[in-house]
Amino acid sequence: MADSMADTPTPTTDEDARVDQSALQELILSTEGMTEFLDELVQLAAAGHGSCAITVRLDDKTRTVASSDDLAARADEIQYAQDEGPCLESMRTGAVVSAPDMAVDDRWGNYRSYALAQGVRSVLSTPMGVDGRHFGALNLYSTEAGTFDAETRAQAERWAQQASGAVGVALRLAERTRHGQQLAEALTSRSIIDQAIGILMAQQRCSSGMAFEILRSASQGRNVKLRTIAADIVRAVGEGSDETSG
Repeated sequence: MADSMADTPTPTTDEDARVDQSALQELILSTEGMTEFLDELVQLAAAGHGSCAITVRLDDKTRTVASSDDLAARADEIQYAQDEGPCLESMRTGAVVSAPDMAVDDRWGNYRSYALAQGVRSVLSTPMGVDGRHFGALNLYSTEAGTFDAETRAQAERWAQQASGAVGVALRLAERTRHGQQLAEALTSRSIIDQAIGILMAQQRCSSGMAFEILRSASQGRNVKLRTIAADIVRAVGEGSDETSG
């Protein structure tokens, strides 16, 4: 019998929320960098609940960015290999997914058998995301059935919601860094090609269009990237200048 628990969020008390918020703030202030923060977070979330792992999807790849122990890491990795399971379902649907007892749960056929073989009996996966974009899940695992009650679910939802902001910022920074690197590479390539064109114009006494055609023909003839041909030309001129100056 399956229990998706994917409907109305569990009510929480202001006191509970303050306690969790205080713990998270203390965690952020006492840790350096996202990796250490996430490692401490899963340990805090797992305390009294079994095992915890955080799943994040980046660059079309799903990975475990932090886990409290080997059990949580293996339980996550099995889902990635099978392309099914509660953490993937939670991340993809944006809903809390609960499996009180994997032994009688009829979902995720392949994952179920592997999870049971690892000793996993109950799972609670809570989606992580910001601005309607779901990019991960906070996953709780237990070796006992029926471990995660309504109070645990409420706590997991608070942790996932609060941690989503930090992870979301990290992902945005990673995306900006990646785009920045791509832009820098593109600008570098353009600069080298322009330098090579200038060199050819001086050597061949031709127009920029003709110089580019020379580059393009060499690239096609040698089956080498245009940027590589340009870099070779620039390097050769630089080496020649060094020899002359020496």
